[in-house]
Amino acid sequence: MTFKPSKRIGVGEEGGLWGRLFAVCMAVMWLAGCRPRDFPQFPPNYREYAYVTNGASGTVSVLDVVNVRLDREVLVGQNPIAVAAHPTRNEVYVVNSGSAGGRGSLSIVNAASNSVAATVPLHDQPVSIDLDAQHDLAYVANSGSNTVSVIDLRGRREIAQIGTGEQPVVARVAPDGNTVVVANRGGNSVSLIDATSRRVRAIFEGCPGAADTVVLPDSSKAFVACSGGHQLMAIGLAHAHQPDRLEAMMDVGRGPVHLALKPDGGELFVSNSLSNTISEVVTSTNDVGGAYLMGDEPVRGLVTSDNSLLYVANLRAQDVTMYAIDDGKRTGSIHVGDGPSAMAFSVEGHLLFVADTRSGDVAVVRTASHALFTPLFTMLPAGRSPNAIAVKGFRVQ
Repeated sequence: MTFKPSKRIGVGEEGGLWGRLFAVCMAVMWLAGCRPRDFPQFPPNYREYAYVTNGASGTVSVLDVVNVRLDREVLVGQNPIAVAAHPTRNEVYVVNSGSAGGRGSLSIVNAASNSVAATVPLHDQPVSIDLDAQHDLAYVANSGSNTVSVIDLRGRREIAQIGTGEQPVVARVAPDGNTVVVANRGGNSVSLIDATSRRVRAIFEGCPGAADTVVLPDSSKAFVACSGGHQLMAIGLAHAHQPDRLEAMMDVGRGPVHLALKPDGGELFVSNSLSNTISEVVTSTNDVGGAYLMGDEPVRGLVTSDNSLLYVANLRAQDVTMYAIDDGKRTGSIHVGDGPSAMAFSVEGHLLFVADTRSGDVAVVRTASHALFTPLFTMLPAGRSPNAIAVKGFRVQ
């Protein structure tokens, strides 16, 4: 039997790298059981990029996801530290923290041309960004100013600055757009901002080293990691006649720094950096199901779209650990570069991108198991100290 590879699998010469891999796959299908759906088939006008912020280079590495290659380096501001992609408009937003004690900025990148379209001045040491795409707003935590900036994305300007606790590091907007949950690391507290009035409506203290936060899909509850200790704070968010309230303080591992929420919101996973573990939490009951050993200093988790698998990046190692959620156990690890930290899936979830902070590269991991290929697909170059990733896919007209 003669197999003919598809003439165009991706964008680029002869279908790019995906086209060549597809041809190999078809040629050995009878040996390895390879399926064509393991390899995405992109239409000619489809584009997809992964944007990697390089903290020590002042650049963003733009990775071509369709052809799995470095597309270009884009010069942004000093010390880029966070990035987010607009879900409907072809724009990517890069937070530049600036120099110590200096003002930062927001670089707006046009995804169609992969060039900086505008720069919005910010305040002292901005460190994170979250989007309210429905209202075309961004919330940026200014760690050095003890404020949160509200950015009009369409107008490309700051429209409000809201005072918070000391050293805010995350400002997370609830899915309904009504509440912004702010973790104040220096203040050991959590501020809840009413998005309509743009005022702080509640403050919860007693969360040492407040770090990451997540909000459930129905906007009913927020969880905050208290990285200076070994606890997780659960806060019920105001709705109807119910006020904001502290629901629970849960014991997890030491140094909880990141929260990974399942897409269905039923469970979250806490990366306990000082215990080398993750803790599994049932969000409806605030119960901690148990702690599981991962790698050396787990700092980031990411759950697949089908809620079945958790990937954990271990900063003081060279591997990403896989944890089967339904089975409640580790299923293996993937060797990547040195100092894996930030992670992101491609739009369809076929690939996982892992930024390796110390080796200055990005590991590309195949998420679909396959007898022919190892999970680590390839390594792509990045700048110095890559620290955040966002992925944007779209069609050109």
